[in-house]
Amino acid sequence: VVLVSGHLDSWDVGQGAMDDGGGAFISWEALSLIKDLGLRPKRTLRLVLWTGEEQGGIGAKQYYQLHKENISNFDIVMESDEGTFQPSGLGFAGSAEARDIVKEIMTLLQPINVTDVYDNAEGTDIAYWMRDGVPGASLHNDINKYFWFHHSQGDTMTVQDPNQMNLCAAVWTVVSYVIADMEEMLPR
Repeated sequence: VVLVSGHLDSWDVGQGAMDDGGGAFISWEALSLIKDLGLRPKRTLRLVLWTGEEQGGIGAKQYYQLHKENISNFDIVMESDEGTFQPSGLGFAGSAEARDIVKEIMTLLQPINVTDVYDNAEGTDIAYWMRDGVPGASLHNDINKYFWFHHSQGDTMTVQDPNQMNLCAAVWTVVSYVIADMEEMLPR
């Protein structure tokens, strides 16, 4: 299983469009693009739209509890939760050998200048999996304006730039598809 994900959590004010509707959208879009292109990877691509992240990650905890017995089947868990602004690369948590593979995959994104692999993946919703050794990835993007809108009345659809979101979706699509279609799972 290659898991792509986002969540909806700014339910108290605003619309939660950037935090984290954008992460949910690019995850949905990645699988939609792969399907529309008629691609069928060797492994399962799974979309999870988390709930309850702000209430202590209860949705992620429940999902983990329901699926942890199959942890050896999870290749990578990916979460976008810091906006969908201009992407720069991926945060990655996993073995050095897996990191080298992810770095090679990121070279495919050179045409859109999104090739960096950062030292740490973050995400409340994927933390259980990473703690247990499953490689994890999180979207890195230009977060200079993130806290202008984070959990505020201003977190509306007008914050989203369709071009930047398309680039984020491209990163999510390429990385998830290539990993799902590799002959072997990422090394742990």
